[in-house]
Amino acid sequence: MRHLKSAPSWLRFLIIFLLTMGILFRFFNLDTKVYSHDETYTSLRISGYTRTEAQNKLFNGSVIGKESFAQFQGVNQKSLNDTIMTLAKEDSLHPPLYYIIARLWLEIFGNSVTAIRSLSALISLLVFPCVYWLCRELFNAPLSVPGVAIALMAISPIQLVYAQEAQEYILWLVTILLSSASLLRAMRLESQDQDQLAKQRQQPETFTIWSIYAVTLAISLYTFLWSAFVAVAHGIYVITTARLQFSSTIRTYLLASLIGFLAFMPWLVVVIGDFFQFLISADKATPQSFFMPRFEFLLMQLSRIFFDLDLSSDNQFNYLITLICFIFVGYSIYFLCQTTNYKVWLFIIILIVVPALPLILPDLMVEGIQSSEPDFIPSYLGIQVAVAYLLGTQIYNESVSRQNIWYAIVGLVIICGLISSKVYSQSETWWNKGISYGNPQVAQIINQTTRPLLISDALGNNYGNVFSLSYLLEPKVQFLLVQNQKIPKIPDKFADVFLFNPSDNWRETIERNYNLKTDIVYSDKYYSVWKLAKPRIVRQRDIIRKAKLSNL
Repeated sequence: MRHLKSAPSWLRFLIIFLLTMGILFRFFNLDTKVYSHDETYTSLRISGYTRTEAQNKLFNGSVIGKESFAQFQGVNQKSLNDTIMTLAKEDSLHPPLYYIIARLWLEIFGNSVTAIRSLSALISLLVFPCVYWLCRELFNAPLSVPGVAIALMAISPIQLVYAQEAQEYILWLVTILLSSASLLRAMRLESQDQDQLAKQRQQPETFTIWSIYAVTLAISLYTFLWSAFVAVAHGIYVITTARLQFSSTIRTYLLASLIGFLAFMPWLVVVIGDFFQFLISADKATPQSFFMPRFEFLLMQLSRIFFDLDLSSDNQFNYLITLICFIFVGYSIYFLCQTTNYKVWLFIIILIVVPALPLILPDLMVEGIQSSEPDFIPSYLGIQVAVAYLLGTQIYNESVSRQNIWYAIVGLVIICGLISSKVYSQSETWWNKGISYGNPQVAQIINQTTRPLLISDALGNNYGNVFSLSYLLEPKVQFLLVQNQKIPKIPDKFADVFLFNPSDNWRETIERNYNLKTDIVYSDKYYSVWKLAKPRIVRQRDIIRKAKLSNL
């Protein structure tokens, strides 16, 4: 890295400008996006109520208003201990750290969508100093590569998406950055060839850095369980760079990792207990999943790191963007491997590949890959660091013509990021909303009616999606929620009755019971909405009868 110069003033100004824009985009229009199915579960866990308690209270066949959902969406009379216990009982795969922080945050700022998402936006600001530290440890460059990495993270569409999501994923990214940077620094301190006196002076710093690694590893595990695979990636890197020799670095690493995992042991026991309970349980029902072709999914996620307009997967322009991003990332990784020490490129390659393998390999045996986008966050990070290294070095290319080409590429990447951020900040929904993607359109249809009633059951994803809809529907909309697809008792006072994602059998049973027909008013790959209406024959008779009365 000796060929890298100090960043010129124009690059410093550009980095500051993009960082400012990234921060503004993170806090802009926090409440305009649909509060998705998964985010409502975040609020439910924070409330301290279990899904069973909320279901028994709301899905009981009575007509309720949207205000009835508020009790189960944020801080209320339940305690912090209840928040932790509900996670242990019903959702142990989500460790409690983020939910504890979020509950304390909401106790201060209230239960609004803006409040809960502002926590993620605030945490996302920690990404910038952390990625700077990681790049300094990897490349030992004063500002060029770390500065470009900060700029890329600031305007990356996929980073902006998770920075405004009321879930733990952006906190997980921060813990990955901290643990990775502290590991690299600890290994560098261990491997420096110094005299005995210098080593004695350095021992306190080395001990401190290894302690930071142990703490950040434990924090990462308490944030997201997939951190275990990031820890595996770290272990593979340490053992490989030590050339399979049991050196002092490996001994210290194993001790620090053991401390981190021992600190996580109380929650790990809960997870293991729930896993065995699931195995012996008679109820093996799994939530509804949606699949798409594996390569299409992975390539779409790759392009979303740099350019994202929420285009459909079959859009021709999307294919072109995906191909360009694939070539760009591929060359970045190739350039990284060709121009850096193996200890540098090996770390990034392992960070990209190892956490992603457990996601990809099982899906190679089936027809598609499950849409679990946040689990690929370590891979996104590794790719962005590789691209930052390519751009941060090539803008100093000795050939003027090639330097101008790379200036144009940097400009194109910046433009794509800013355009994507602009479009995202003004939209009502986005691809990461999953099964709640169409909720704004459904809410608009229902809100246009005069006396609407929404009927649904608690099966599958309907439970969380009804909660999501409650944030978008007007107070005039009433809910009639049932369990186990019971036949609802529909009051006569409602002029417009909607069925939210009913099964065919349930919908047909309601039709026969009330002698009505159902017309579909919305449908996508996730769910459908139907409206109860009189049969066409009855409508024609009413028209004839009204015509006769008017003649009289």
